[in-house]
Amino acid sequence: MTSHQVFQCDMIGNSSIRLSMMNAKHVLENNGQLSIAMHSGRNKMQKQLSLLSQTLLKNFTYKKRIERYTLGIFENMRFQRPQLCMASIDNEERKSPKAVQVSKSSANSIKYFDFSIIGSGVAGLRYALEVAKHGSVAVITKAEPHESNTNYAQGGVSAVFAPSDSVENHIRDTIVAGAYLCDEETVKVVCTEGPDRVRELMTMGASFDHGEDGSLHLAREGGHSHHRIVHAADMTGREIERALLKAVVNNPNITMFEHHFAIDLLTTEDVSNIYCHGVDTLNTDTNEVVRFISRVTLLASGGAGHIYPTTTNPHVATGDGIAMAHRASAVISNMEFVQFHPTALADEGLPIKPHTRENAFLISEAVRGAGGILYNQAMERFMPQYDSRGELAPRDVVARSIDDQLKKRNERYVLLNISHRTKEEILYHFPNIAAECLKYGLDITKSPIPVVPAAHYMCGGVQAKLHGETPIMGLYVAGEVACTGLHGANRLASNSLLEALVFAQRAVEPSLDYMIRSNIDIDESVKWPFPVVPTVLGVSQLNEVKHITALTRMKLQKIMWDYVGIVRSIDCLKIAEKSLADLELEWEDHLFRFGWRPYMVNLEVCELRNLFSCANLVVSSALARQESRGLHYIVDFPNLVESQRLPTIIFPSSPLKSTWSTQLVHKLFADPVCLCDNPNENKGGTLVGQA
Repeated sequence: MTSHQVFQCDMIGNSSIRLSMMNAKHVLENNGQLSIAMHSGRNKMQKQLSLLSQTLLKNFTYKKRIERYTLGIFENMRFQRPQLCMASIDNEERKSPKAVQVSKSSANSIKYFDFSIIGSGVAGLRYALEVAKHGSVAVITKAEPHESNTNYAQGGVSAVFAPSDSVENHIRDTIVAGAYLCDEETVKVVCTEGPDRVRELMTMGASFDHGEDGSLHLAREGGHSHHRIVHAADMTGREIERALLKAVVNNPNITMFEHHFAIDLLTTEDVSNIYCHGVDTLNTDTNEVVRFISRVTLLASGGAGHIYPTTTNPHVATGDGIAMAHRASAVISNMEFVQFHPTALADEGLPIKPHTRENAFLISEAVRGAGGILYNQAMERFMPQYDSRGELAPRDVVARSIDDQLKKRNERYVLLNISHRTKEEILYHFPNIAAECLKYGLDITKSPIPVVPAAHYMCGGVQAKLHGETPIMGLYVAGEVACTGLHGANRLASNSLLEALVFAQRAVEPSLDYMIRSNIDIDESVKWPFPVVPTVLGVSQLNEVKHITALTRMKLQKIMWDYVGIVRSIDCLKIAEKSLADLELEWEDHLFRFGWRPYMVNLEVCELRNLFSCANLVVSSALARQESRGLHYIVDFPNLVESQRLPTIIFPSSPLKSTWSTQLVHKLFADPVCLCDNPNENKGGTLVGQA
C-alpha cells in the first residue's frame, strides 16, 4: 500500500461527496483530480482528507478555499476584513427595545444587527445572551420562540458531577456509543467543559432535580456507564428553554423575530473566501420578505426529522439550516447517521387512539435507565439476545433490535414496562409521560407502554471546527444543525443539549473577533435581489401549489422511511435516490405549470425544497459509506471496516448537477433556463448551471 489510500465514490445526486481514507503529507495532482492530503498529526476533524474532482470546482480560487479548510489551515487563520468595505452602524441605529419584540415589517424591509441568530433553541439563546454583551442581536425563529427541539428534550443534560464518575468515563462512553467515529479532541472539550455550562444554567435560574442530600439527582441512560444525567423530571428541555427565554426577554440588546422563516443566507466572495452578510427571511404572519444584514450570523436552526413520516421533532424541524448552508457552499458531513429514537409512543397501541399528531410523543431514554424493560407483544423480553447491556445498550442497537422484532413477528409496536417500580417513583420522575399516556386511557404505573422507533436526531450537519467555525467567513454553527464530530456514528443519550451549550459558548470568541474586524455598508444591503412573495398567483393557483406540495412532502417521507430507514441496502438506497430525483422534478413541473417561479417563496414550498436537499444528502452519504457503523446499518456491508473510520464529507454542489432545491433563491433571477415543453412559453422551469 502506498503512503496514501483513497476510496472514491461516484458522483451521487447533486453533491460532490467523498469518503476519504488517506494518511499522507502532501497534495497530489493527477489525471485532473486533486487529492488533498494531510499530515498524520493531530487535526480537528478526525485528520480527514478528501478527494475532490476538479470538474466540480468552480475555479482555482474555490479549490484553494476548500483545500485550505480541509487541511485545517482555516483553524489557525486570522479573520480577514471582507473586500466589501462596510461602514459601521451608528450606535443609535443599533439600539434595541427593552424587551423581546415581534417584528411587524413592511414589504422588503431591511434590518441591521451586529449578530443574527437563526433558531431559538438552547444553542441560539445561550449564544445570544453572550454576544448581546457586545452588540445588537436579532434572534430569528420560525414559529414561537419556545418551539424548538430543545423544548421537547425530556431526558436531560449529561455532565460529570458524581464523585464516582470522571470526565474520562464520559469520554469513553461517548466514543463507544459513536462507534469510534467521534472526533476525540471535540469529545474531550465537550465532556470537560460540560459541567461549567450546566452550572451557568443553574445560575440563570434553571431548576433541576435534587436528591434528599441537596445534590443534583443524576439519572442514567442507555450507553452511560454512570449516573450523570442532570434533569428536571422528564421535561428538562422545557425548563432550560424557560430559563433562557426569561433571560432573553430581560436583555435590552436582543430582539426576537418570531414567525420569520429563514430563506437563504446572503453571501459574497472575493479571490480567497466566501463571506456571509446575513439572511433573507419570510415573515409568515404578514407574508413579507425581511432582510437581516449583520456582521456575524449563527446557524442554530436544529435538525431535519421531518424527512421521515414519524419523528419526535416539532413541525419546524425541516432541515432549513443544513439546506441553506449547503446552498451557500458550506461543507456538510456525516448525513447518513440519522438517529431513530427506539421508544416513541405507538399511538395504535393506546386504548384511546389520538387524533393525528404533527410529531411523535417521545418516551424518554430515562425510562429504560430507571429499569424499564422491553417486551414483544407476547411479553417476551428480547434485548438480552441482541446485546449484553440489554435495555441500556446505545440507541442504535436498541432501535435495530426493536425493528428486527417487529419484522420477525409482523407486529407494529413493542412494549416498554416500568410498572414494577413504585407509583410514587414513576409519577415523580416521569410526570409528563404519565400524563400524556393517561389522556389516552393508559396508566403506566399499571400497564406497559406501546413504543416504536421514530426519527429523532441528525448526527450529521454543517461541518464545524472547535469553535463553531465554517469555511464561510462570518458564519458559525451550533446545536443539531452542526456536525462537530462529537457524536460520531451515533449520539450518546443526553449529549445533544450538552453539545449545544458548549459550542454556543465556544463560538462567542471568534464571533467577536470577526465582528470587530468587519463593517456594514447600508448601501450594499440591496445588492442581492429580494425573493418574491407569490401575490401574482390567484387563490386557486396558490391553493393548488400548496396541495401539490403537501402531497409531495408525504411521498418524500414515505420514500425515506421505506428505503432509507433503520436497516438499509444498496438496492433500496438506489431506489430512493432515483425516486427522490423523479419526485422533485415532478413537483417542480407541477408548480411551474401553475405559475410558480423559482425565485418565489412561501413557507410550504421553501420547507419542501429544504427537505429534498436534506433527503438527498442523507441518501448520497449512505451510498458512500460501504460498511455498517453506528446508525448506518447496511445489509450489503454488515461489518465495521477500520479503513472507513473517517467522516463522510459532502462538498458544495456541482453546477452541472444542481437542482432547484440546491440553488440560492436570490441567484435564481439571473438567466433562468426554462425546461418547459415549449421553451417559448413563460412557465418557469428547473434551473441548471447556476453557480
